[in-house]
Amino acid sequence: MADYEAVQRGPLRLKGGGAGLGAGKRKKKKAKDKAQILEQIVSSKKQEEEKKRGLDKRTPAQVAYEKMQEKRQMERILKKASKTHKQRVEDFNRHLDTLTEHYDIPKVSWTK
Repeated sequence: MADYEAVQRGPLRLKGGGAGLGAGKRKKKKAKDKAQILEQIVSSKKQEEEKKRGLDKRTPAQVAYEKMQEKRQMERILKKASKTHKQRVEDFNRHLDTLTEHYDIPKVSWTK
């Protein structure tokens, strides 16, 4: 029994733990009104839009270029979305059938 007299009794304490905040004690968050939160979000979006207008230093050519890029991107997406996976696989198989046999992987067999 003399071996265990130096053992600390009681709960374990974490290093750097503040003024007795344990795992069971948590700070309560202040309840905010949902309308107030929505109002803040809307006002922040309006402010961002105003900043974008004021900070838009692009030339008309740059603006037109970006619009065309977005338009082409949308066309690519719609083109890919128009076919199902099954249709794409069938098209790919048709393409492979038209290729010459040169591209086929030769069968390797050590027994024959």
